[in-house]
Amino acid sequence: MRTYLDCIPCFMSQALRTGRLVGLSDKKILDLLAELGKGIEGISLDNPPPKTAVMVYDLIARYVGIADPFKRVKQEATEKALALYPRLKRNILDSKRPLGQAIRIATLGNVIDFGVSSSYDLDTEIHEMLGQSFGRWDEETFTEAVDRADWILYLGDNAGETVFDRLLIETLARPTTYVVREAPIINDATREDALRAGLEGVADIISSGCSAPGTVMDQCSPEFLDLFKKAPVIISKGQGNYETLSDIDAPIFFLLKAKCDVVARHLGVKRGDLVLAARSLDPS
Repeated sequence: MRTYLDCIPCFMSQALRTGRLVGLSDKKILDLLAELGKGIEGISLDNPPPKTAVMVYDLIARYVGIADPFKRVKQEATEKALALYPRLKRNILDSKRPLGQAIRIATLGNVIDFGVSSSYDLDTEIHEMLGQSFGRWDEETFTEAVDRADWILYLGDNAGETVFDRLLIETLARPTTYVVREAPIINDATREDALRAGLEGVADIISSGCSAPGTVMDQCSPEFLDLFKKAPVIISKGQGNYETLSDIDAPIFFLLKAKCDVVARHLGVKRGDLVLAARSLDPS
């Protein structure tokens, strides 16, 4: 998925919200936005938005002066999600269709995204959305693919959301390799965040080799690319992974909340819709 002009003000808005979230002064935020504006002049609209976002958040990290300005935020998101884990686990076990409920809950975890919003009430949002219908719901295709698969490649997204991914992996009951970012960017999950969520007990954890808030294939490690090519089923969480992989022909299932009009139009759903979308079952 390429970058659209609609994405440009979104980059500026993300920088503004992030600057405020991490406590930058108004003067520093103004300087940040001015420098970002100059940097945007040189971006390529042919690149997916997460590839451009690396420049945005590298700039933010330089202004903040630390490599992982979201570390505390990520820890708090994971702690909140872990507090919900027992109740959500029971919700899945008590369901007439445990896998369908686990998919729904894993997708609901995608509300944890400071790249889009700097504040949210996790408990309230999940309660409200448990009864929400999906804009696209390819559960039957997903279930058939999982039944045939002997293992699963699971592309993670945000810290905290990792706990919801853990619930789905436990329900799938298939050997799973869980993929995280190579280095901190926004609140995306790194190996440290995956470990904090307890994923080491249910999956092998590897890095994609990519530090963008998505999976930019030409920035990924040979190890990851080899697994990606061999995977019988790939679960891709979040908008960033969708933006970077939507044009890749592979057995991918996208689980996300459509958080902007551009992605919603691309998926053929409404902004705010929850999505389980099959990309392809016949990779070449």
